[in-house]
Amino acid sequence: MTVLETEYPKLKLKNKLLLPIVQGGMGVGVSAHRLAGTVARLGGLGTISSVDLRRHHADLMAQTEKTRNKELINEVNLIALDREIKAAKVLAEGKGMIAVNVMRAVADYAAYVRQSCISGADAIVVGAGLPMDLPELTADFPDVALIPILSDVRGIALILKKWMRKNRLPDAIVIENPQYAAGHLGAAGLDSVNDPHFAFSVVLEGTLALFEELGIERGRIPLITAGGIHTPEQVRELFALGASAVQLGTAFAVTEEGDAHLNFKKVLTGAKPEDIVTFMSCAGLPARAVKTQWLATYLEKEEKLQRKAGPKDCTVGFDCLHQCGLRDGIAKAGQFCIDTQLGFALKGDVKRGLFFRGSEPLPFGSEIRPARELIDYLLNGVKPAALAVAS
Repeated sequence: MTVLETEYPKLKLKNKLLLPIVQGGMGVGVSAHRLAGTVARLGGLGTISSVDLRRHHADLMAQTEKTRNKELINEVNLIALDREIKAAKVLAEGKGMIAVNVMRAVADYAAYVRQSCISGADAIVVGAGLPMDLPELTADFPDVALIPILSDVRGIALILKKWMRKNRLPDAIVIENPQYAAGHLGAAGLDSVNDPHFAFSVVLEGTLALFEELGIERGRIPLITAGGIHTPEQVRELFALGASAVQLGTAFAVTEEGDAHLNFKKVLTGAKPEDIVTFMSCAGLPARAVKTQWLATYLEKEEKLQRKAGPKDCTVGFDCLHQCGLRDGIAKAGQFCIDTQLGFALKGDVKRGLFFRGSEPLPFGSEIRPARELIDYLLNGVKPAALAVAS
């Protein structure tokens, strides 16, 4: 498989020059070694989601599926993470870069970060919270790129000022727009998801002004825009506004190389705009997903469940989130086990799964195409022959 080329400037991370496209991290297990390794082999940045990767390994699931031993589950998840990183690196054949996405909101955040570095990840990407301590956690691994995911200028300023006091700058910043993105969203609540201050034009302009204020040379920290990107025209416009690369999640999840079950991909590609809803996750963050049978039923009962919220034992036994609405009895947060529902989705269980999805159309509609074609279309405007004829 040859590396793709484009006329756009390359994305520079550490000592590597990459295609200016990033495959976002998607858990549970949606972006594992196959997808991340393929994107890297094509010359881009492929991302493994670190959450509960044991689900891709039958031997590890056999050890833990029926246990509530938190230490054992955490241990095998680190083994699974190590396996996935190494498998992705083999698949990448030395091309591109392999990142690991670690949610700041997960209980074992620090352990996932350390294991990722030890196992050979090229970059650590952190969202769902402010990774103030990421420079310390990775101090022994100076060659690993550090990439926070943020949604507004205020969050970017907080990270930059904190990290600069530690003599460290991010190697890139992902700017994710909550109005369009899938999964957990970087907004304080449901009522602020569509706030105009999250617009790419506003955040890019404000961030470039912030760089000037802080004495950071323009281009020193690449800005990667994420959320709702699905056409070559959008990519061109974002680069004109000052972005150095674009990140996509859902569009990569439904490629042939996506690590989830075929049914998972069909749910995402078949969703109509009215099927995509925003709601409060058990992590206490807004989230966006397809309104499947399970989610529709849950939302009908949500108000009643929240009224009855109270602390209870973790349903999966390993406290995946640092703060969980269901386990900790936080009434304003979601009252369900996200790990369980995402695990069902990974296996293609349409009735019981939670299927995260962005709000915008997919580049190839209902078609499931190779990752190579997706990248070639977005960066070069090359549409697959069969789709070009159909249109």
